[in-house]
Amino acid sequence: MKNITVVTGATGGLGNAFVRVLAKGGENLLLTGRSEEKLTALKNRLLAEFPMLDVETVAADLTSEGGRCALIERMTGTGVRVKRLVNVAGADIQKAFTEYTQEKLVFQCRANFEAAVSLCHAALNNAAEGLEIINISSVSGIYPMPYFAIYSATKGALTSFSAALREEVKGAGVKVTAVLPGAMPTREDVKEQIKGQGLWGKLAAKSPEWVAQKSLRAVAKNKRKYIPGFFNKLMNVGTKLLPLSLKLRFIAKRWSKISKDAF
Repeated sequence: MKNITVVTGATGGLGNAFVRVLAKGGENLLLTGRSEEKLTALKNRLLAEFPMLDVETVAADLTSEGGRCALIERMTGTGVRVKRLVNVAGADIQKAFTEYTQEKLVFQCRANFEAAVSLCHAALNNAAEGLEIINISSVSGIYPMPYFAIYSATKGALTSFSAALREEVKGAGVKVTAVLPGAMPTREDVKEQIKGQGLWGKLAAKSPEWVAQKSLRAVAKNKRKYIPGFFNKLMNVGTKLLPLSLKLRFIAKRWSKISKDAF
């Protein structure tokens, strides 16, 4: 029986960072993303550096039932068990709610929440002993965020789901951790956004590689929730006593100036 580690969103900045950390540890990898071309390139790079690595890829749009079924079929196939699931895939679309199309609303909800929940269920039904689940949420899900409403709501839901699931499965030796990163310098638009936040953005931002390493340590310790970085933790604690109305006004003023959709 072969134990595998599944990483979604494997070709993105954070997903790729997880893949590299896990590859260095000799994990048997099952990687997924939407682009067959990018997955093939990633696999070739990994095998060039780690020739003995066992790595498989599945190109799948996890917002579609067919895409999820294709991945789940590989996750639950004969002769394999899921040792670790890292749900990274998501869509950080940011715009006023009225500017969405119905298609984009459904897409973001499925990408950020439904897909992760579905894959958690599949992993639990074919779990290796000591299964670890990492669900990548966001500090943006801690509070409601005007002009980032769908993203913050779906990430908040993922954090809540992860905490509840952890309680349900802890008796079976399964570990579930929700990771709430702040900004990471991945895409160019994100780098510009971090730069626009000045000193705070520079202090709070963490590299994908750092977040991946810390997240794997957090789930190994069976932490319910992990916020990477001192300044992100400080923001979480420091804003708790502020009235929600004040936080909403501040967030609305800031985020109303930004619109992005890379998906």
